Amino acid sequence: MADWTIQLLETPEEMTTIEALQRLVWPGSETDVIPAHMLLAAIHNGGLALGAFVGANLVGVAFGFPGIHSTPNGPRLKHHSHILGVHPDWNGKGIGFALKRAQWQMVRKQGLDHITWTYDPLLGRNAHLNITRLGAVCDTYLPSEYGEMRDSLNIGLASDRFQVDWWLNTKRVERRLSHHLRPVLTLDHYLTAKATLLEAHTNRVSAPCLQSEFSTLTGRLLLVEIPPDFPAIRTTNLPLALDWRLHSRQVFKDAFAAGYLVTDFIHEKGRCFYVLTHADSTLQVQDSCK
Repeated sequence: MADWTIQLLETPEEMTTIEALQRLVWPGSETDVIPAHMLLAAIHNGGLALGAFVGANLVGVAFGFPGIHSTPNGPRLKHHSHILGVHPDWNGKGIGFALKRAQWQMVRKQGLDHITWTYDPLLGRNAHLNITRLGAVCDTYLPSEYGEMRDSLNIGLASDRFQVDWWLNTKRVERRLSHHLRPVLTLDHYLTAKATLLEAHTNRVSAPCLQSEFSTLTGRLLLVEIPPDFPAIRTTNLPLALDWRLHSRQVFKDAFAAGYLVTDFIHEKGRCFYVLTHADSTLQVQDSCK
């Protein structure tokens, strides 16, 4: 049994607790905290705030609001999940996954089938949750999406983000959220399937020097490497972190423009890779396109 409970948050007092939790998760910039009155306004107009509690203490929150996305047949409603935060003392316990699963249930009850959100593509822990565990996909890269951010987790770097799509009623997502174990595909599986390996320079961690160009993007599958611990690089070697930002920005923008879609994420043997599948590919190496 989980050590926490998930609850809907709706009162002014609960919004104040969300403010306080934001200061712990994203410290250093009071102006980047979403204020209680804005949280309430969104919730009173179709938004959702879900909290994870240990006893009476709020240790995790997911907050989002209705939005619009464009389709060939005109605009459609979606839910945009703006923040997912977990108290530092409770990271790695499964709370983020539990909050997203509750969000999945609530948004489907609203009659919507699509949730979007953004995250820094160089954060491997977030990639594992969003792509591997939740089954979101991505073909949208947003350079400097939030402008200059001043909290301690983002200061000094362009706020580039992936915008992911979570298609709530697909078999892919339903399987990821079920309690049944699914086969885990490894780096060797993808290499056997003749994936194109886009590795960084062999000096990828210790010096601010990255391979700036790759060969032409070809094949049905790509494996794009990112650093295994980008927060540590950002803290100890900002020039290298900036190099990683610009390097990965170009790689992902080129790949998305060429018709690739992020469908999986691998973290093994101290290395991290995104798996990108071409939209025209008929090779079913996983359940990613179902």
